[in-house]
Amino acid sequence: MKLGTFLCKSKGIYITKKTPQLTDQAVLTAYNVLKDVVDHTPLQYSAYLSQRYDCQVYLKREDLQPVRSFKIRGAYYAISKVPASQRAQGVVCASAGNHAQGVAWTSAKLNIPAVIFMPTITPKQKVDQVKFFGGSNVTIKLVGDSFDDAQAAANDYCQSHSMTFIAPFDNLDTMAGQGSLAVEVINDAVQKELHLDYLFAAVGGGGLLSGISTHFKKSSPQTKIVGVEPAGAASMAAAFAKGQPTNLTQLDKFVDGAAVKKVGALTYATCQANVDRLMQVPEGQVCQTILDLYSKMALVAEPAGALSVAALEQYQDQIHGKTVLCVISGGNNDFNRLPEIEEKALIYAGYQHYFIAHFAQRAGALRQFVNEVLNSDDDITKFEYTKKVHSDKGPVPIGVRLGQVENLSGLLERLAEFDPNYLNLQEDQTLYRMLV
Repeated sequence: MKLGTFLCKSKGIYITKKTPQLTDQAVLTAYNVLKDVVDHTPLQYSAYLSQRYDCQVYLKREDLQPVRSFKIRGAYYAISKVPASQRAQGVVCASAGNHAQGVAWTSAKLNIPAVIFMPTITPKQKVDQVKFFGGSNVTIKLVGDSFDDAQAAANDYCQSHSMTFIAPFDNLDTMAGQGSLAVEVINDAVQKELHLDYLFAAVGGGGLLSGISTHFKKSSPQTKIVGVEPAGAASMAAAFAKGQPTNLTQLDKFVDGAAVKKVGALTYATCQANVDRLMQVPEGQVCQTILDLYSKMALVAEPAGALSVAALEQYQDQIHGKTVLCVISGGNNDFNRLPEIEEKALIYAGYQHYFIAHFAQRAGALRQFVNEVLNSDDDITKFEYTKKVHSDKGPVPIGVRLGQVENLSGLLERLAEFDPNYLNLQEDQTLYRMLV
């Protein structure tokens, strides 16, 4: 650990602070511990993405780890650094996802007890996965309705039971463990004689980006490091803007593996010193990327795991002719979410639309709508109607999937003629969530 001086670029003012930063030596030490424990995941060339973006795209496949995410690295290394006598008393974590699985896997590997706190709303599939990886070594406690509730309970439990809390990101050992994948990337790039121009990696709490950027700035300083956040959970960007970690007032949890309300002080300091740019990707683009990776490459990525590839769409001009690395950080996608993912992708692409239109309560009203409003290749995907008593018209939530995106303007003109008072549900998120 070093006390590093970094510059906070906030509103044009440079503020100098001192804070602990991760060192490259710490990352290398973590790599030497982990190289015989976790899988050395492949640095895989993607012919499809390379052709699509007219550059050379390589993927670091952390979705191929035993727990299907990079989190196994930080969890194992952080736990291994706890003194043996203290470690034997057990470890505690709070997580509803990949960190919990990493801690569970490590507890079974090292044969130590682990208590894992998860929100009560955690999907059963994720709870079952933690049980599977941890076996009899793991005790799961479902507490509260949010991650914050679970974390508060985990901290209290640590104090009362003299156990060690394993932080998901804001811990130098966790950060160093995540950074071990960067050592693998550099070693593989040297063997393949690659000179990486850009590296894209997801940002949630910042542990992964901290570890990667620390090693790359030492071993491949010419590589541009780009951190990719969900547009609805850009907590690292908020920290950069404020000059310190700050709570987001609103948090979209769709990209659950990267939905963090406030980044850590340690991860912020390291990322601020090493990362060249942060960018945000809308959830619809993430969904399109998930479906694209699956259909074109048979690659199952979770929303956070797809962030790095989703970013290429905005970076097409900059990466033209370059060599690019995208970290596929995880593949724990719940297949029950696929209908939602497809829906969000279609809405983002401009194909799927929802309205409330008022239909005359007479025979043939729907036929009139189809004939007079829809394009010939459009499809109705939702139609809910209950006849109203003593009323000549009734409101109908209706979903329309366009055959061609460019036909939207014509459809809206005809819809306004059919019902001048129609509502576009995508302009009212409260109604959209309630009715769709």
